[in-house]
Amino acid sequence: MNPQQPKQSSPGLVSGLVGTAKNMFALLISRIELAALEFSEIGSHLFKLFLVCALGIVALWFALAFWSGLLLVLAWDALGWKILLILAAFFTIVTIGTGFYVRSVLRQGRLGLPVTMAELRKDRDALL
Repeated sequence: MNPQQPKQSSPGLVSGLVGTAKNMFALLISRIELAALEFSEIGSHLFKLFLVCALGIVALWFALAFWSGLLLVLAWDALGWKILLILAAFFTIVTIGTGFYVRSVLRQGRLGLPVTMAELRKDRDALL
């Protein structure tokens, strides 16, 4: 070996591990930021959903009360107790339909952190 040539140093195990740890920390920070962004979107969607549901419930109660009272008064002479059965069946169908709508809104995935979960799956696949 020539003493005048500079010694080429190859990165050691410790410096490689430090670099990997830095990259993993940066990756973790970016994923936390992504999750925080999606949580803020979820909060916005939840608030809107709650507000719409609350207004819908109040309007529904008023509509049910007034229409039911009107139908009972108008149809009692002709149908008697059968009008109560008809109203009960109608309101049951409306309730089931509303339940299906809420379930479909929840299944759209707005509350499940889809982007964060996809990125975490990519990270897992890249590391394995």
